[in-house]
Amino acid sequence: MTVATPPRTQEQDLPVVPVRHGGRWVAAAAIAVLVVWVVGSMASNERFQWDVVGEYLFSEQILRGLGNTVLLTFCAMLLASVLGTIVAIGRLSENPIVSRAAWTYAWLFRGTPAIVQLLFWFFLAALVPTLGFGIPFGPTFFQVDTNTVISAFTAAILGLGLNEAAYTSEIVRSGLLSVPAGQREAAKSIGMTSGQSLRRIVLPQALRVIVPPMGNETIGMLKTSSLVIVIGFTELMTSASQIYSRNYQTIPLLVVAAIWYLALTAVLSIGQYFLEKRLSRGVAGQRTVVAK
Repeated sequence: MTVATPPRTQEQDLPVVPVRHGGRWVAAAAIAVLVVWVVGSMASNERFQWDVVGEYLFSEQILRGLGNTVLLTFCAMLLASVLGTIVAIGRLSENPIVSRAAWTYAWLFRGTPAIVQLLFWFFLAALVPTLGFGIPFGPTFFQVDTNTVISAFTAAILGLGLNEAAYTSEIVRSGLLSVPAGQREAAKSIGMTSGQSLRRIVLPQALRVIVPPMGNETIGMLKTSSLVIVIGFTELMTSASQIYSRNYQTIPLLVVAAIWYLALTAVLSIGQYFLEKRLSRGVAGQRTVVAK
């Protein structure tokens, strides 16, 4: 038995002509010319003093500051991630006291500049000379000088981490709200508690929404860490400023700092890309099944 094929129409006999995109080629050529001009100008400009840049790029003082920058970024983001998640969960709490306390925290730390918070924590001893542990309005069992506890490094972590936690809480809250309420109801229907559904159902799905902006915040923290120069903590920018304050080679040392910031940003961007790709595997798999 043969099946008759429908007759070909006139539209099907017309040749397929690819669309020409002349504007794209013009834009690409203009960008290529601009990049070549910028790179050539920088390479040929003797005022950049590339020999001085090469001399200090891997110097011991710069590498020590680089290590402190990485350590400070990691510690501040760890504190911000943990505390921000707690504040986000508090914002979504049905308890009005917890919800308002979490909102107040986010409002307070987002409403004041990070540099002010850094200076506040560094000079905390002016307000609280000693820190103690004991019974409120009662005897103190343990007491220590505030300057002993709040060093420049501690003040840097507290200032940056607590400030970033306010922004992180909004990112986590938006991620949690992106998960349909039916997921929580389904978890409760099979006997899961609120904590179990949060850990096993809601957070794994919310991570797809949380990770991209959190990656941007981490990159931002890497650069924001340069603010700790005001409290004397030796990170990358502080190391560069200490060197050019002695040899007056300001521009080459700023170029050295910029190169390392760009390198670290590239590493974080690559890590963010692979993490997002891993978290989106389930979504990609579902789309593939639907397409079949």
